[in-house]
Amino acid sequence: MPRLQIFAGLFVLIASLGLFLFALNSELGTSSIETELPVADAPQVAVDQNGFGATTLNEHRTPDVTPPAGMVWIPGGEFSMGSDSSAESLCSVPGVTQDSVPIHRVYVDSFWMDETEVTNEQFADFVAATGYVTVAERKPTQEEFPTAPPENLIAGSTVFSATKEPVPLNNYFQWWSYIGGTDWRHPTGPDSSIDDHADYPVVQVAFEDSEAYAKWAGKRLPTEAEWEFAARGGRAGDLYAWGNELQPEGKFQANIYQGEFPVEGKDTGADGFQGIAPVKQYAANPFGLYDVGGNVWEWTRDWYSHDYYATLAKTGEVARNPQGPDVPFDPAEPTEKKRVHRGGSFLCTDLSCTRYMVGTRGKGEVRTASNHVGFRCVIEVKAD
Repeated sequence: MPRLQIFAGLFVLIASLGLFLFALNSELGTSSIETELPVADAPQVAVDQNGFGATTLNEHRTPDVTPPAGMVWIPGGEFSMGSDSSAESLCSVPGVTQDSVPIHRVYVDSFWMDETEVTNEQFADFVAATGYVTVAERKPTQEEFPTAPPENLIAGSTVFSATKEPVPLNNYFQWWSYIGGTDWRHPTGPDSSIDDHADYPVVQVAFEDSEAYAKWAGKRLPTEAEWEFAARGGRAGDLYAWGNELQPEGKFQANIYQGEFPVEGKDTGADGFQGIAPVKQYAANPFGLYDVGGNVWEWTRDWYSHDYYATLAKTGEVARNPQGPDVPFDPAEPTEKKRVHRGGSFLCTDLSCTRYMVGTRGKGEVRTASNHVGFRCVIEVKAD
């Protein structure tokens, strides 16, 4: 929901993050990488029983230059994007994966990508250099919200608030609250702090905050297609950025939620963390990217539209460097302007949401921040 609703009910606000999804305990798809041919010369692509074709990487390898600090080379190429519709049958909240189908062919150019989500330390450097003030730190104005009582016009943001006892999982108003004094320096409320958390992902950043950082850093946010190509690491059709098993050899590969959600004290931390984790706590994917599943959602630059994949697939052609729809549309909240989130977060639970699955999507109203959404950046490489 939009920031406007903060002031209709000061204590509860949801960021329409496309949060909680379904348990996944089966294996889908296959992995394959073809590197012999450039995309332009690739033959007609055969698909497996789940609709995924092989990923074909561009011929050119890492440029013979010093990599930008903290970034890895993503070679670009052609791949199958999206999620298999059979995953919908595994979802305890029917319908929420339908924006990730159909699987369709996409080509993206090469680019550099941040190996981790932007950290508190990096964002602090940006703020120190520019004096930037995030959306959550700005006091809303009467002009912006003319019907809001003046006492409700306070700076703050959205925070996960665990419940005291089990609740039905069909109403996420029950575990999200708007708390005054919450911002990137105080991510879970005015008494919280990022002291000793320099290497944690920065959160409580709205879309425009992430764009402002990217511009200052000489970068930009990734498109949704770039993000998924990078997260898949050159493999085709895997459920997760690390393969098809949630816990290969019994080990968690991402920071997600274990236990009775959303009850206070019931996150078991079986993956090593209760709540948000520092970056680089789990193995990188084949391209060298960390935390493209779990920990925090990541903003992309694309507008969100529930049927965008269907629009691309109808052309029958490979979509080249798709930029997202021209206008946003979410049937659940048709008046709100949303951008795509990717990757899932530490609040994804097998009770209702496993959106750290690499082909699935999230969404967020552009001026709404929360304590489980961050971002990473890219530098595009112009073709010769």
